Amino acid sequence: MTATDAKKDSTEPTPWHLSGNNAPVFDEATVTELEVRGAIPPELNGRYFRNGANPQTGVSEHWFLGDGMIHGVELAGGRANWYRNRYVRTPCYAQPGKGRMELMLDPETFAIDYNVSVANTHLIAHAGRILALEEGALPYELSPTLDTVGPWNFDGKLTTAMTAHPKVCPETGELLFFGYGFLEPYLTYHRADAQGRLVQSTEITVGGPTMHHDFAVSRNHTVFMDLPMVFDMELAMLGTMPIKWSDDYPARFGIMPRAGSDADVRWFDVEPCYVFHTLNAHDEGDTVVVRGCRMPEVWRDGSAMEPGEGDPDPASMPRMHEWRFDLATGRVSERYLDDESSDFPRLAERDAGRPARYGYAMGMAAFAGGAGRIFKYDFADGTKSVHAFADGQSPAESTFVAAADGTQPDDGWLMTYVYDAGRDTSHLAILDASNLAADPVAEVQLPRRVPSGFHGSWIPDPA
Repeated sequence: MTATDAKKDSTEPTPWHLSGNNAPVFDEATVTELEVRGAIPPELNGRYFRNGANPQTGVSEHWFLGDGMIHGVELAGGRANWYRNRYVRTPCYAQPGKGRMELMLDPETFAIDYNVSVANTHLIAHAGRILALEEGALPYELSPTLDTVGPWNFDGKLTTAMTAHPKVCPETGELLFFGYGFLEPYLTYHRADAQGRLVQSTEITVGGPTMHHDFAVSRNHTVFMDLPMVFDMELAMLGTMPIKWSDDYPARFGIMPRAGSDADVRWFDVEPCYVFHTLNAHDEGDTVVVRGCRMPEVWRDGSAMEPGEGDPDPASMPRMHEWRFDLATGRVSERYLDDESSDFPRLAERDAGRPARYGYAMGMAAFAGGAGRIFKYDFADGTKSVHAFADGQSPAESTFVAAADGTQPDDGWLMTYVYDAGRDTSHLAILDASNLAADPVAEVQLPRRVPSGFHGSWIPDPA
């Protein structure tokens, strides 16, 4: 069954987010006989999991709203042991076709049930738990074989939603995250220690109910992005994406000490924009440097995100950008770092919060059916290298996995699912991050296509 089949009685064309490789798959498979082309590095022992929206009814009003489905491959000793795909069992999955607001909002008290989720955006591991994430609800814990354990609220201490983009400090093991909502408090900052115990929840004052999709963390600071994407209740009741651009809401970044309070936040005006994804932040003396993929605006006339024909105009698409906030003088400077469009940025997790030399991102031309490419940014010399995939092959977000015996900051591999339109199947590509232009080190051939999705993680076996 395809999304087109699900809407066969409709005269409306199938939306782009339900067409091609955006169309959902409906069965849950376990396959243990996987063909490998090339050689999987034998030290890669663990699982690569990636999340994405996959509406079980075949229909959703927006790319971001479908039920979460995880696609995973287990690697061990140079072998690919299995491929699995599983839905995350949430209240939305259990009641297909029912409105999200109807399930989560009490119309009399306006109390919100944060167990109501689609858990479709990201997946991380922390403190022995594997968590499927989406920004409007609690995380959902999964087993290493992708069975749903259930919602996780940090032993009852988490009373807000949780972002899909938390950060793990490589030095302390802390999990740093936030929750936002359309009712007050609009933004709440959280810290959990390395053992997964919630140790801080602090309300942060912002100007209204805006969409805080991501944030950034340096070694000493937390950076919030209060940007002009504003909640709209009428859109929410229609069941579509309840956010739209506002010319009246100021764009600003807030910087506070990592364990600070609301009173410690310093706000800096920036040029109006939206940032779905940051790459990293780091400290240079009194200056906090943030890098991420900046869009000049988004969702002004609707949230469809229709890619259009051919390569998108980079000026209107996300591009790698740098902001510099001087805490001593209050000055802000910003600049684009690339003329080409990219998003879904990632870096080596050990470099989170530090002045990382390298960052990686997906070239967004593939978003509109153009060439599939992964970019590697060298922030030391300002250069960019590229892995260009074969015609008809489209990568997803890539995840960096450090080599165990690496001596250079780019010693390691990039993992990404790649869709091959000519064969209508996908494979897990393993690229040499230190020689990005080279052919893949290995390709794990999958028995089916993996629909276009969002974010994922490499979860190594315990040492």
